Amino acid sequence: MRKHIFSIAFLLLISLTLSGQQGLSVGDNAPLFKAMADDGTIWDISKYLGNNYIVVYFYPAAMTGGCTKQACSYRDHKDDLQSAGIEVVGVSGDKIENLRLFKQAESLNFTLLSDEKGDIATAFGVPLADGGAIKRTVSGTEHELLRGVTAKRWTFVIGKDKKIIYKNGAVNAEKDTEEVLDFIKQQAGS
Repeated sequence: MRKHIFSIAFLLLISLTLSGQQGLSVGDNAPLFKAMADDGTIWDISKYLGNNYIVVYFYPAAMTGGCTKQACSYRDHKDDLQSAGIEVVGVSGDKIENLRLFKQAESLNFTLLSDEKGDIATAFGVPLADGGAIKRTVSGTEHELLRGVTAKRWTFVIGKDKKIIYKNGAVNAEKDTEEVLDFIKQQAGS
């Protein structure tokens, strides 16, 4: 009897764990949230919903290899993204100062949001790990970049109908922008 109860409890735990990792699905309403942006203002998704496509991409940590490649790809495709009616926002567990330094060091031209407690990631169902710290030099000064949580690299696109129309939980940092643009172009053609 104990083995049977243990087996059921174990399967329930696995089921809850897996369902927590699935997050939002295509067709779900986009979560409403506000967050501190890299420029110190409050960014409110409700001001953007319904007007354009919104790319909300989660990345583990500012100024790390893959995250820098991903951010620079969004930066380099700014004109293509704007032409397709896409607003991009990057979200990580980094402190605001990290985001400012990241934006400065890489000349990023889109909004970065601080999600130190992981509330936005949780609303989207993005898996989280503990935070951390790295040291980076920007303009000749070494900085310790602290983050409250570390989010998995996931990308969502919110349609003009305010619903999730695209979800990628296995993002290739270098190809993310290209895949999003291809998806939006397909949407526009259908």
